[in-house]
Amino acid sequence: MFVFVCVGCGARLTTPLSQVALPAHAHQKYGNGIQLPVLMESGTFAVDPEPWGPPWRTWEEIEPDEAAARGIYAPVYALSDGAPGAIVIAPGDTRGTVLIPEKGGGYCCGLDGADGLNMACAACGLPVASRIDDCSLWQAVWLAPNAVRRRPVDDADAAPLCWAELMAEGKGTPPFEPIATWGSRLGSDHRWSWSPQWEAAGGQALAHLLAASEGRPVTVPGGLIAEVFQRALDALLPAGPPARRAVLAGPGRPVPDSDADILLVPAHPQTGESWTPAGPAASAYPVPLPFGMWLWLAFPEPYLPVPASGGMPDGVLRDDPPAPRAPHLFRADAGAFQRTLVRLPAVRSPWLREILESLTQHMRARLF
Repeated sequence: MFVFVCVGCGARLTTPLSQVALPAHAHQKYGNGIQLPVLMESGTFAVDPEPWGPPWRTWEEIEPDEAAARGIYAPVYALSDGAPGAIVIAPGDTRGTVLIPEKGGGYCCGLDGADGLNMACAACGLPVASRIDDCSLWQAVWLAPNAVRRRPVDDADAAPLCWAELMAEGKGTPPFEPIATWGSRLGSDHRWSWSPQWEAAGGQALAHLLAASEGRPVTVPGGLIAEVFQRALDALLPAGPPARRAVLAGPGRPVPDSDADILLVPAHPQTGESWTPAGPAASAYPVPLPFGMWLWLAFPEPYLPVPASGGMPDGVLRDDPPAPRAPHLFRADAGAFQRTLVRLPAVRSPWLREILESLTQHMRARLF
């Protein structure tokens, strides 16, 4: 466990926190006027290894060698010249900070951090963080890496949970959820939709699936996995060459077939490391999925999980209706797809670069 303190005066700025992996949806912008919840679970923090936030430079101002050195292999609109290593936490986990009124960029429905650091240390006034809570953005506080210092609060060296412990304690992320909107004349409105977390993770995974395809068709297992990926794969990849086969793999699952070309595997929620199989399947291309999404795909929860009050026997489920489904087909998050694909060396291939350059058309076709 750690707390973060101000580098200027040493004042404590957070509650005790434990480190987890950066969520796949950390930089997601979702819809228009959408009321997104808090990004991080209370009591946790994550570190973004890449620069993020102002100042920004457009692609035309960046030399190709510099971009490649930063792990960017295809054009993007702009790159951040901010300091790498920003720390993201839940807003409720901050302590001893105040807002800086003149740094209030955003204000469609809240703050977006466009004007730079908008929170200061209450003790010495040093700008230390950006509060983000505008519409269509995940609510978070991003601590500036050069303005805070990490300080351990105990001597315990807690090891990350092993995969068996995660399987016993972990929770799946449902694919559908109610989405709240702001700005209605009648107040807040709600509708059921695909989870924004699934759409961001789907965009990230789709980029990996295309890179792993080597320009050939890809097949995925039926059911919910096919709902998420197969339509886009069929539209973006050619139909002619022999297909590459993707399978779901991970702890508690059967050993992957030796002829599987691609493995959809879980990423550890604390370390971010992907699960790795043993044996011949280790040579397959691993496509990481957030653990909560992977767990739901691998071991889907029944729609009727709550026992009725009274003396219902074990295993008997309530006769409640299933949760509503989204009224439209799955669409991967275009921003997450682009951010991932430009960071894969395979994007240098002409056919994959063409997909990237045609992203706007694919969005109009509702693949994204």
